[in-house]
Amino acid sequence: MAVSNNTATTLSTYALGSCIAVIAYDTGCNCGGILHVMLPEASVSPTRAVTQPAMFADTGLPLFCKALIGLKAERSRLKLFVAGGASVLAGHDPFRIGERNTQFTLNFLAENRLNVIKTDTGGTFNRTVHLEMSTGTVTLVSPNGRSTLSLC
Repeated sequence: MAVSNNTATTLSTYALGSCIAVIAYDTGCNCGGILHVMLPEASVSPTRAVTQPAMFADTGLPLFCKALIGLKAERSRLKLFVAGGASVLAGHDPFRIGERNTQFTLNFLAENRLNVIKTDTGGTFNRTVHLEMSTGTVTLVSPNGRSTLSLC
């Protein structure tokens, strides 16, 4: 997890497979961040959840929101992009981690009335995302190519 209000910064997370990236930006205070979620629920590893709460959707998402609010972000101004949640294992994935990460994350964001303006989830390929703090521009890189999205 990383949050910033430094307009000279670009935040990035690489090679999202079954993991989810939640990218948030608030134009009112030029702040935002990226949360890289690995698993939906901290109950699978309570010890790890204490030392690395951002790894899990159920502990990381509240922490991410709190960090953004600490930078003066307002929920009503936040715009979010959600990416990842792929099934990158060859063959059948009995654990469905990507699917579960996506569902938990989207449910949490909806329940907390956070404005998800776009998603790019599922499939069988990795994604990399970058957030330019000066513009609120998200760049998504995947085997399908490169695309940009403005969170302003």
